[in-house]
Amino acid sequence: MTEVSEILMSVLSTIRVPRPGDRVHKDECAFSFASPESEGGLYVCMNSFLGFGSKYVERHHAKTGQRAYLHITRTRKTQKEDDNNSGSGDPPKKKPTRLAIGIEGGFDVEQEQYEEEVKVVLFPDRQEVTSDDLASMPDVVRERVSLSMAGLQAADSVSHALQVQQWDGEVRQESKHAAELKQLDNGLKIPPSGWKCEVCDLQENLWMNLTDGKVLCGRRYFDGSGGNNHALLHYQQTGYPLAVKLGTITPDGADVYSYDEDDMVLDAKLPEHLSHFGIDMMTMEKTERTMTELEIAVNQRVGEWEVIQESGTTLRPLWGPGLTGMKNLGNSCYLNSVMQVLFTIPDFQTKYVSNIDKIFNEAPSDPTQDFKTQVAKLGYGLLSGEYSKPAPDPGDDPSASSEPRGDQVGIAPRMFKALVGRGHPEFSTNRQQDAQEFLLHFINMVERNCRSGMNPSEAFRFLVEEKIVCQLSQKAKYTQRVDYIVQLPVPMDQATNMEELQEAERRREEAESTGAPPPAAPRAQIPFAACLAALSEPETLTDFWSSAVQAKTTATKTTRFASFPDHLVIQIKKFTFGLDWVPKKLDVSIDVPDTLDLSALQAMGQQPGEELLPEVAPPPLMTPDVEVKAPVLDDSTVSQLCEMGFPLEACRKAVYYTGNTGIDAAMNWVMGHMEDPDFSAPLVLPGSSSAPGTTPTESLPEEHLATINNILERAVDWIFSHLDDLESMDVSEGGRSEGGSEASREPPPGPRVRDGPGKYELFAFISHMGTSTMCGHYVCHIKKDQQWVIFNDQKVCASEKPPKDLGYLYFYRRVVE
Repeated sequence: MTEVSEILMSVLSTIRVPRPGDRVHKDECAFSFASPESEGGLYVCMNSFLGFGSKYVERHHAKTGQRAYLHITRTRKTQKEDDNNSGSGDPPKKKPTRLAIGIEGGFDVEQEQYEEEVKVVLFPDRQEVTSDDLASMPDVVRERVSLSMAGLQAADSVSHALQVQQWDGEVRQESKHAAELKQLDNGLKIPPSGWKCEVCDLQENLWMNLTDGKVLCGRRYFDGSGGNNHALLHYQQTGYPLAVKLGTITPDGADVYSYDEDDMVLDAKLPEHLSHFGIDMMTMEKTERTMTELEIAVNQRVGEWEVIQESGTTLRPLWGPGLTGMKNLGNSCYLNSVMQVLFTIPDFQTKYVSNIDKIFNEAPSDPTQDFKTQVAKLGYGLLSGEYSKPAPDPGDDPSASSEPRGDQVGIAPRMFKALVGRGHPEFSTNRQQDAQEFLLHFINMVERNCRSGMNPSEAFRFLVEEKIVCQLSQKAKYTQRVDYIVQLPVPMDQATNMEELQEAERRREEAESTGAPPPAAPRAQIPFAACLAALSEPETLTDFWSSAVQAKTTATKTTRFASFPDHLVIQIKKFTFGLDWVPKKLDVSIDVPDTLDLSALQAMGQQPGEELLPEVAPPPLMTPDVEVKAPVLDDSTVSQLCEMGFPLEACRKAVYYTGNTGIDAAMNWVMGHMEDPDFSAPLVLPGSSSAPGTTPTESLPEEHLATINNILERAVDWIFSHLDDLESMDVSEGGRSEGGSEASREPPPGPRVRDGPGKYELFAFISHMGTSTMCGHYVCHIKKDQQWVIFNDQKVCASEKPPKDLGYLYFYRRVVE
């Protein structure tokens, strides 16, 4: 022990005590998904506080010379039977504390119980030092090492902030009406059961107004179920703001809704308000689903949820390389599904997994913050098979019997999710997100991190050609842009079961007028060919300013593929807005084919004898007295640009100088002129004067910089969803580039795109269950060795009936003839 004491003394300067703000990685290895529960435990560097599994700690020691590591191992305790479970095997009827679509029972709030062993290990000989061993060592050693060990154990790990956050929709606030709520002395007493709506006799989804005690039915849900809105109508007639949902009242509380505040609220005086009408909270039992439970149920669209997850059949679990599940970190199924698909693509495997040793060896001092390292770590975790093992036996935990088969140890991508979501207003949260938006966000990050060397995003990159033909002069204009995803419209008017849909709508309206329960709605059957035709059909542009005739006229715009990518991503545009601007999801079935030939949609370019429209800006509108009037601009395009956060005058100039040719052309103009000193200055027409005391180029640099920063912040989400390659955008704007003198001497090349035949085969698709991208659940199906496999977070199974007609994102690869 004397020798160990001397070693500790010699390395004492490298042993730090964590301070507030230090990032302590004591739950996950920087290079793998090893944790304290893994075989070999986790080694935490006592200087940098980075964590390493047994496979990588030697590498860190050799690279840095660090010798002292805190070794943490955890062994799970046997769970005792939950006393709350009833003898019948039914779950206890208690309020759910977490809302998680797609996870059995929601997110478990209780932390699993572990026995933890902690000791210091000195490298390279792996000499061990326990807390008891420190007692016999010199005071300076004992004090420093003890403080470091205690500090590391007490510190919150980085992953702690990423743990599943409790979510009940939103955190409920105390109602402003609760403290001084007026209650009528009408002598009304409400019985403890047997309620029904006083208007329509409905016996479920009943709400009691806390002012006058009226018992009325609640709102009608999106699918026609629920109530008949009588409680809401009563508030509109009386103004009495608070109502409690009967059947949710327990000694712990109840669901209270404020019509005035339009939200679920807390009522600190609820016992008093209920007793006014003879209701004793302490004796009430829960008989109705809470709003949280209803939110789960409403978002599980009947017929869609079971089909997509293949819930009706017993699926065969799969294990091995490329068959690794991913833990849901709190509505992270969108991320899980996208990354599972991406790492079946050779480009991503080659870039990150085949070169993993080189990437890890070149990793910076903090690999947890390095994009390449964390993507490589995730890819290896998915493909290696190291974590594709059955979940550990939960012992005598009775709740485990209800879990579907196929659960794995899997990987928990906490470090990866934190890194790719950092600074993003949506992906940094635990809320559900749109898988398509995340895919584009991740591709954007790959683009930024692969400016040199192999870029796997090229597998998706293709050129789109837009051709606009002036109908008066028959002259054309060609533009090209880079894209990564084909967005396929859903023409609902092309449904093959239109008569069935119309009859169902007639019966729904009839049921609504009589107050009867609405019938089940059929799913619209849309031919894939109709979707493809809607994509390729010419679009009519009215009020198009033609440079050929120097006037407004009608034009047609057609969109074609200027190149075909190696891997084609198709998004079915299921999400739209209703007439009330409420987002909704189209319930459609589309016969998406296994093979696809897009050769007919290949762009042909300028045709022989075809004349091009002159590249000139439209002139100002002049009156006979030569007074300059404001130009006639496409208000919708100006509005769209303004909504992205750009200054109004810049938006007007963009539309003016691109001749009202549409949002894409105007956006390209904006991005190419954002650094102009007069970017935000008013539009000055030829023949007119500038504003008094100014010239078009006068501006304050500081103000301009602030404007640019504000624009960038507000426009970032739009840019993420329109990832036109920056270099190609520079080329289209005359070769502008941030490159040095070499770039200025030689124009930069256009965007690198791969091209080949437009014939494809389906190899994966991502499906969404629920009514909105902001809720619900994602799973993916991937074809591996001619077998469809379903990846449902930690569950990986052979698919029996892949629901290819209900997908949201479809992934095709080029057929090599």
